[in-house]
Amino acid sequence: MSQELRAVEWTGTGLALIDQTALPHRTATVDVHDVDTLVDAIQRLVVRGAPAIGAAGAYGVAIALLQGEREGWTESETREAVARVREARPTAVNLMVCVDRVMTRFDDGLDAVLAEAAAVQREDVEANRAMGAFGADWLLKRVGADRPLRILTHCNTGALATAGWGTALGVIRELHARGRLEVVYADETRPLLQGSRLTAWELVQEGIPHFVQADGAAAGTILRGEVDAAIVGADRIAANGDTANKVGTVGVALACADAGIPFLVAAPTTTVDLSTPDGAAIHIELRGEDEVLEWGGIRTAPAESRGHNPAFDVTPGRLVTGLVTERGVLEVSTGELPGDRLR
Repeated sequence: MSQELRAVEWTGTGLALIDQTALPHRTATVDVHDVDTLVDAIQRLVVRGAPAIGAAGAYGVAIALLQGEREGWTESETREAVARVREARPTAVNLMVCVDRVMTRFDDGLDAVLAEAAAVQREDVEANRAMGAFGADWLLKRVGADRPLRILTHCNTGALATAGWGTALGVIRELHARGRLEVVYADETRPLLQGSRLTAWELVQEGIPHFVQADGAAAGTILRGEVDAAIVGADRIAANGDTANKVGTVGVALACADAGIPFLVAAPTTTVDLSTPDGAAIHIELRGEDEVLEWGGIRTAPAESRGHNPAFDVTPGRLVTGLVTERGVLEVSTGELPGDRLR
């Protein structure tokens, strides 16, 4: 089922987005025909995951063109609407890269824009398939186990987070297809539970054995020797290998370093931002306080408490054992840096 899953799909007149806020209890679609709806969908995490947001942003240029034609916008107004889409989430570099790519066809008209957006989506699926194979090969060689592997992952990096197949979850799916996967530990991923709601849902579709665990349990699971490797995705990777990913990732990396097991980041080259020298230059999105002060709309913290809610953290490159892209694996912690190899 998840092989055919498309979080972002062009319908001919607009976008159909799987509403990831409704899963796993209900499968619903949000139809997008205007820029306001798309920006809201990106910010509310109806669509999420750096590659999926990138695909949505790519088609967002077409959304703006169509809306501008309906409402009589000037070219300047249409470009301003595209800029709003581009800036909807500041940390995930794929959104900006994909919008900028499609905008190179802006003056050629709607058909050219749609063709470029479709290419963005198609190339992401191809890249995910390639990194799945590269990542599985690297892990099996690196771990050297003669048994199926036990893998920990954080947040959601599957078909829902991409144009299809998945990044880190794509590596996991490849291991499963080869009969080399024993079990997955899926961190629940606070504050919106992308792990327990979305990753677990995708693993169920694939028939992959798994446990959902609290984020705070991850380090202990790793240090008890219950995990052979951790695989995560990324929202932005700096030239020196520092990696921004969903908050909680850096704790997983630290535990892997202490336990001496691989910490693998899986992301397409569109997630690598060579103009960002290191993690200190990555803008970290702060989300609303209610996501940590409330649960299901009910206040759980004292009224006087304030909420600190960074959506991401930055894992230093020295903790990244390997970075797998569609071009292969860089062993970042040994000095193979994106800024040197991916230019």
